[in-house]
Amino acid sequence: MSNETAGAAPGTEIPADGAVLALQNVYLKDCSYESPNGPRVDGNWNPQISLDLQTGSSALGPDVREVVLTVTVSAKLGDVTIFLVEVKQAGLFVIRNLPEAELKRAISTVCPGVLFPYARCAVSQLVSQGGFPQFLLPPVNFDALYAANQAQGPAN
Repeated sequence: MSNETAGAAPGTEIPADGAVLALQNVYLKDCSYESPNGPRVDGNWNPQISLDLQTGSSALGPDVREVVLTVTVSAKLGDVTIFLVEVKQAGLFVIRNLPEAELKRAISTVCPGVLFPYARCAVSQLVSQGGFPQFLLPPVNFDALYAANQAQGPAN
């Protein structure tokens, strides 16, 4: 009998005691878009962009975790908010036989790295549908963010 795991390539056998990190599903959990004045902007289009990333995780079963990447982007010209976008991109991951430290690293780096391109697309579509020029989020190095967060100590 084959020991195939959902999300693994068909025909791929995974040892029962081997580490598993497999994507089962990706979905948009929540999103919001605000543009108080619409695309009417006086002067040059050179907004100050603020980007905030948050990752959360919850166990849905012994081997299944939902990981949610929240991306918040605000654009301002001076003190005026041009647009504010928040996207909660989620995924279901089968995670099995990972030591606690590796589990934390996977949830903070690997999973958000998988989810980020979907969130980037959702943010871009919302901003474009709001009547603004194409907006693409820059790449994010989740490994570097995790390392920086770990260096700040356990208080964070």
